Amino acid sequence: MKKRHGIGCKTAKVIAGMLFNYFKTAWRSLLRYRAFSTINIFGLALGMTCSLLILLWVQDERSVDGFYTNGKRLFHVYLREFYNGKVNADYGTQGLLADELKRVIPEVENASSIDDAAAPGASSTIQAGDKINKMTGSFAGADFFRMFSYPLLQGTASTALNGPDVIAISRHMASIFFGSPERAIGQTLRFDNQEELKVSAVFEDVPAASSIKFDFLRSWADYVKQNDWVHNWGNMSPNTYIQLKTGVDAAKVEARIKNFLSAYMAKNPAGHTELALQLYQERYLHSTFKNGYTDGGRIEYVRLFTIVAIFVLLIACINFMNLATAQAARRAKEIGVRKVIGAARIALIGQFIGEAMLLTFFSLVIALLLSSLALPAFNELTGKQLSIPVNSPAFWLALTGLLIITGSVAGSYPSLFLSSLNPTKVLKGSLKFSWQSVFARKGLVVFQFSLSALLIVGMIVVYKQLDYIQTKNIGYDRDNLVYIPIEGELTKKYTTFKDETEKITGVVSVSKMRNSPTIIQHHTGSIGWPGKDPNQVVRFADGIVGYDFVKTLRLQLKEGRDFSKDYPTDSTSFLLNETAVSKIGLKNPIGSTLSWGERTGKVIGVLKDFHINSMHSTIEPVILRLDENWTWGTILIRIAPGQTRPVMASLEKIAKNLNPQFPFTYQFSDQEFAKLYKSEQLVGKLSNYFAFLGIFISCLGLFGLATFAAAQRTKEIGIRKVLGASTSRIAFLLANDFLKTVGISMLVAFPIAGWVMSKWLDNFVYKISLESWMFALAGVITVGIALLTVSYQSIRSALANPVGSLRSE
Repeated sequence: MKKRHGIGCKTAKVIAGMLFNYFKTAWRSLLRYRAFSTINIFGLALGMTCSLLILLWVQDERSVDGFYTNGKRLFHVYLREFYNGKVNADYGTQGLLADELKRVIPEVENASSIDDAAAPGASSTIQAGDKINKMTGSFAGADFFRMFSYPLLQGTASTALNGPDVIAISRHMASIFFGSPERAIGQTLRFDNQEELKVSAVFEDVPAASSIKFDFLRSWADYVKQNDWVHNWGNMSPNTYIQLKTGVDAAKVEARIKNFLSAYMAKNPAGHTELALQLYQERYLHSTFKNGYTDGGRIEYVRLFTIVAIFVLLIACINFMNLATAQAARRAKEIGVRKVIGAARIALIGQFIGEAMLLTFFSLVIALLLSSLALPAFNELTGKQLSIPVNSPAFWLALTGLLIITGSVAGSYPSLFLSSLNPTKVLKGSLKFSWQSVFARKGLVVFQFSLSALLIVGMIVVYKQLDYIQTKNIGYDRDNLVYIPIEGELTKKYTTFKDETEKITGVVSVSKMRNSPTIIQHHTGSIGWPGKDPNQVVRFADGIVGYDFVKTLRLQLKEGRDFSKDYPTDSTSFLLNETAVSKIGLKNPIGSTLSWGERTGKVIGVLKDFHINSMHSTIEPVILRLDENWTWGTILIRIAPGQTRPVMASLEKIAKNLNPQFPFTYQFSDQEFAKLYKSEQLVGKLSNYFAFLGIFISCLGLFGLATFAAAQRTKEIGIRKVLGASTSRIAFLLANDFLKTVGISMLVAFPIAGWVMSKWLDNFVYKISLESWMFALAGVITVGIALLTVSYQSIRSALANPVGSLRSE
């Protein structure tokens, strides 16, 4: 036993000694070739930094809504509509649907509807004593806290939203108004200076991992009381969620509720509406529909940037491969001697993989440092609260995996290539690279620059599409248009506010609207007209507006007129957009009679189509009616160009005079419109940065290869200069090989880039076309940067004195 133990100790010492020698050799090599080592380490570090930041973002995106205790039993109910030969889907549902599902379907344990407590983009004014603040929140069903595991600090899940005139508030909100959660329970808050609400519960602040954000929740009983339209099953707006009982098969429940609405809505031979289920935690990443089924959403960007992270890391790894194989001539004798004295190929492979691991380790350390420094800016860019999880074992395990994978990938080809060198040829000094090795190295450069060119094309296309969205005529003028929420005393004093505002120099016109023109969420199917085909169903986006609406938005009237005080009957009249006229089939719309629920009136105007949503969607049929007495929504103010600052100061004075209990708040229409494309703007910015990083890392490798190539051809350059070759000719000769390789990479990249960006553009109904100049510009950028990279070394070599290179001859 002692003998075996002794043998084991000796073996361990031999292995340790071998590993130490590998490390020592790798360290000496790193110091001997500082320039190449620096390029390799820095290139890998940049690639790994980029990958780390993206993977932190991807992990955060995938973790959204994954923290709920009942997550596997929570489902989002959505509508799938089959009408007029088309299939559409939407998350907006009927206001009474949640309660009915719980009452009728025994497999449903809990159910809740949710809808905003204020217009989209707006907030509510909350007051307690002399403290007034703006807060965002929603109406929610009595089961909400039983379904969604937001911890309650005060109150119970069963009573928090069970009853009228109650409000559940966050810890943050309780601290603002009452100092602590304990003091908040049972206190009274004044809501929008209209209602007195009792604090029934205090919940922990909503975590960043939640897709829905709110400071407070109000009882659904109040929502139903304030909105008579919810009793009409043809009207849709709220979101509906259900929690299934333990052990229930969701597919069977979905099949059971499929035709649930048939008992509440009139039968229609032209089509029908079905209910469908989506696992709640999937909704954040899979929120778009195609042919009535979920198909894509933010998951597409998650996948896209996962691929980008891999691409950038691959570009950095290819740098390592190319530079390591290019240095073969410098290390050829070392390899030859090792082979002659008995070094096995596997040992040489281990040595070179070890060197790659050492370089990768240094790169990883630098990458962690760079990531820490870049995180604040990256968080500001992405709107996240990311941090490096240094206390997570899983993170360090992932980093170890990244180290091993990157080191193995980067060191695989160089180790196989260098360990295969023939010692006889090496020691005789007759080492020549075979066409296979040269082809492989150039192939790696082609692959590297293909990825870079693909990123550049993506950057150009994303920029042009976003520019198209921002500058396209959407049917109304969003510049110099201000939104002010109707709240507090303004609900009663809107007419006075309008009269005072119109006196301000620089104000062009004033109107009002339920919600805002940026996005109309409310829809109705209860529009009728004489001779309507009973088999036809049209779902309208409906809006309630004030006088001067068309003038304020600068909408274009195709025919007819706007609502006017000169026509008392306009209170029962309607405006339609072109799409609505087409859907209804009106040949002479002006004067036609329509019914909206129990309201009957005539069409007085037809508006040219305008966008009420993002350009991911087609323009919907829109119907508008007049109601100057509608008590909530948005005041719309058109300001003359160049008058924004003085006008806003005057508006604040008027608002404080008429509505002193409420802080003056406003939004600009163009900024609200831009928010619709927040994800696309993020993609645009990130694609710019990653394209720059990709091409920069590629150029690091190209510079290293150009330096090595020039060193290998020193004597050839000297002979050419002695024979009379000009400096420009020699510089062109050295750069030409690399430029040909870059040219081939573009031929490879452009068809792939065209296909990828075409798929991305398919997400938009209104989009640009891919044009040849985009690819030409990407080519010019790629070639230009590559030329600048290799030109320095080429010109430097061409200008060198040939005497020095030919002295040994």
